[in-house]
This record gives sequence, C-alpha cells and structure tokens, in this order.
Amino acid sequence: MTTSSMRENNNHRNYRYLDLITALFVTVLVVSNIASSAKIVDWGFSVLGVRMAFDAGTLLFPVSYIFGDILTEVYGYKRSRRVIWTGFFCLGLSAVVFWIVRILPGEATWQQYAGQNAYNAILGGMSSGGIVLASLLGYWTGEFSNSFTLAKMKILTQGRWLWTRTISSTLVGELVDSFIFILVASLFSVFPWSLFITLVMTNYIFKCSIEALMTPITYLAVNGLKHREHEDYYDRGTNFTPFQI
Repeated sequence: MTTSSMRENNNHRNYRYLDLITALFVTVLVVSNIASSAKIVDWGFSVLGVRMAFDAGTLLFPVSYIFGDILTEVYGYKRSRRVIWTGFFCLGLSAVVFWIVRILPGEATWQQYAGQNAYNAILGGMSSGGIVLASLLGYWTGEFSNSFTLAKMKILTQGRWLWTRTISSTLVGELVDSFIFILVASLFSVFPWSLFITLVMTNYIFKCSIEALMTPITYLAVNGLKHREHEDYYDRGTNFTPFQI
C-alpha cells in the first residue's frame, strides 16, 4: 500500500472512543463557561499583594485542556482541530439559547422568587456580547495554541517524555486563553479592570497546576486509548492551519 493510500485509509478510520471524548470535551467546555458567568470565587489570601480570586469556571475548564492533550496525542492535530471547532460552535449555540431565554417574558411567580435581575446577574453573562466573545476568542486561541504546541513537540521528542508535551502545551495554551479571555471580558466591562491582574494570574496558575497534578491520569488515558484504538498519530506533513474543519 502506498503512503498516500495509507494516509487516506487512516483518515477514514472509525474509532471506538473519539465520539465519547468529543462529547465530554464539549460538555466540560460549556459547563465551565456557565460557571464562569455565574460566580467569582475568592480563595481568601493574597500572593505578592495580588488577591487570589478566579471565576468559577476555572475549577472545571482545565479539564478541557487535558481532553485536548489526549485528542492531539492519540488522534493527531487534524482530528483535534475538528473537535475544537465542534466545541466552538456548541459554545456559540449555548450563548444564543441563553440570550433567547433572557429576552423571553418571565412568569409572575418566577419573577417573585427569582426575577429577571437575578437571571441577568448570574446567567446573563452567557448571553451578553462581552462574555461570549471573550469565551470564544480565549477558547479558540488557547486550544489551538495548546494542540499545535503538543503536536510539534511530539515530533521533536520522537514520542518520548509525554509529560513535557502536556505541561508545556498547557503553559502556552492557558497563558493565551487566560490573557485573551480576561482582556476581552474587561474591555466589555464584564470584569472590572481592578481585577485584571488578579484574574489573569489566578486563572493561569490554577489551570496549569491542575494540569500538572492530573499528569498521571493523562498518562493512563493516553496509554489506554493508544492501546485500544491502535493509534499513536504523528503530525508529520500536517497542515496546521486552524481555519479548516
């Protein structure tokens, strides 16, 4: 079989777990963004005079990067790119749904025990232009930076030292994501500028720490999937443009 035929056959392979991982990835992404809109958590201490506080989605969002690492490491950048775009469109769709819910008239009893102001304060962020744009831009730039870095490092390391790829790609991706997300959200007055440095620092430190702590789980997932899927993709000759599906 020629190399081109082998690539074509590989591109049309059916995988047992790819759909499941895609579903989990999208779920984590959407839920974490809802949590980000709903609450800012205060850790109760400061580092170098900077208050440690973060949006609640930070608790769950790092898991999406772990899924991103698994997707790129096992299935390759091209399939990871498709999943990233799937998450992008689903996040946009969820924002549209929350916007429609926000503009629909509220029932009288609901207005008494909850009310439109409560909805706007807690979930309105998911339907406002600022937080949606911040989430989409931060997610898109961060995930592609993460996937690109891991794919390139896998070739450079010849598939060795997985931990260097997962941690390094997260350091790059999370930095891009946190900075873009907080910057755009602050520009649209979603977050006050007084919290800009605090939110960027705490988001970045916390997300990267979670990734590092979950490295053993990432190893188990990657090795298990490689064995069960009979796949360990190297992105040699891959077109790394993010503008394809």
